[in-house]
Amino acid sequence: MTASLLARCGNRLRYNLHEGQTKAWESDARFTWVLAGTQSGKTSFGPLWLREEINRTADPKGGTNDYIAATASYDLFKLKMLPALRTLFVDTLKIGKYWPGDKLLELCDPSTGEFWAKRADDRMWGRIILRSAAAGGGLESSTARGAWLDECGQDEFTLETWEAVQRRLALRKGRALGTTTPYNLGWMKTEIYDKWTAGDPLHRVIQFPSYFNPLFDRAEFERTKASMPPHRFMLFYCGEFAKPPGLIYDCFDEDIHIVKPFEIPPSWPRTGGVDFGGANTAHVMIAHDPDKDRFIVYRETLEGNLSSAEHCEKRKAETASENVVQWLGGAPSETQQRMDWSDAGIPVMQPYIADVEGGIDRVYALFKTKRLFVFNTCTGLRDELGTYKRKLDDSGQPTDEIQDKRKFHRLDALRYACSGLTGMEVGTGENPWT
Repeated sequence: MTASLLARCGNRLRYNLHEGQTKAWESDARFTWVLAGTQSGKTSFGPLWLREEINRTADPKGGTNDYIAATASYDLFKLKMLPALRTLFVDTLKIGKYWPGDKLLELCDPSTGEFWAKRADDRMWGRIILRSAAAGGGLESSTARGAWLDECGQDEFTLETWEAVQRRLALRKGRALGTTTPYNLGWMKTEIYDKWTAGDPLHRVIQFPSYFNPLFDRAEFERTKASMPPHRFMLFYCGEFAKPPGLIYDCFDEDIHIVKPFEIPPSWPRTGGVDFGGANTAHVMIAHDPDKDRFIVYRETLEGNLSSAEHCEKRKAETASENVVQWLGGAPSETQQRMDWSDAGIPVMQPYIADVEGGIDRVYALFKTKRLFVFNTCTGLRDELGTYKRKLDDSGQPTDEIQDKRKFHRLDALRYACSGLTGMEVGTGENPWT
């Protein structure tokens, strides 16, 4: 917490907020998102907002006052979020006590100034539950009254993490503040920014550049602008979305390829794509419009901890009235998984294109020629399309290596399914590469 942001005025604490922070402070939206440049005062603002939210929503009797503070990674938690919270709640206001083993910040009883807990698992008047996105299930263990999410635009902070936070806030309709620099065109763009620009009243997006922070030198801002690639400058110093280099499906355009759901005629042939996995089994369904010769992804799932038979029962129930002509899935080595699904009633065939790059080329061509579209309800697939990219070399140029390629289960399922689309005869499942 910078000295310029906090100041004592007698026995009261005064916040010195700049223009961008003030807009976020005054926002009454259920979900407020600060998308701003580096060093612009995002992380230092989060604890102030959370403190105000605790004042506004906590039960004076205590015992049920849980709040969430989550960031993208453990390193960010340790180096940025935790120091900012401890500075305000522990050192300055002296109303917080940190329990490092359980990563909890205990809140004292305001009526007595005392902390209830003798141990970390004792009942507390209130808690700030501190987590990183990598903690996964750690976000599933509470009913929260509010949440602060820092650096939630990073790749590690996934759509599934945001969905988990929403589940924790649902019972009490808790509010959330997100503070981040934009990093990609994933869920932060498709599920937050795009919905806000379309008029969704749940969201309020506030954007400002680094120099809104009075301590950030404007000359340094201009120097960086002159020397940095434009897309990186827009992301990291202006807080605005830009298409990064290395994005694999860079021809994918939300304004072109996303369509609102409609009732698909029962006669349209369907193709299912499956990416096998114990913890992450993904599947997509694609319908073929024979009149316009185009394909539409209309359903997606990502599930885990189910047997092959259980997965198949779900897929059979979903497709009982659909004209499914083929199922394709798995790498060449995953013969046993295909056999297990076939034994359970879904005859999954090996994809017609085994090579990853060849499969990517097929999907790319379908998007490029405007023959492949996606229902806007396929939020997970849309997120992956905006974050699927190649690693960059030291000069910032894309390499052949896919970054975190094991994370993109839905896109793998899409790649498998698309290997059997182009040239498919209506209703037969025939493929020109056989």
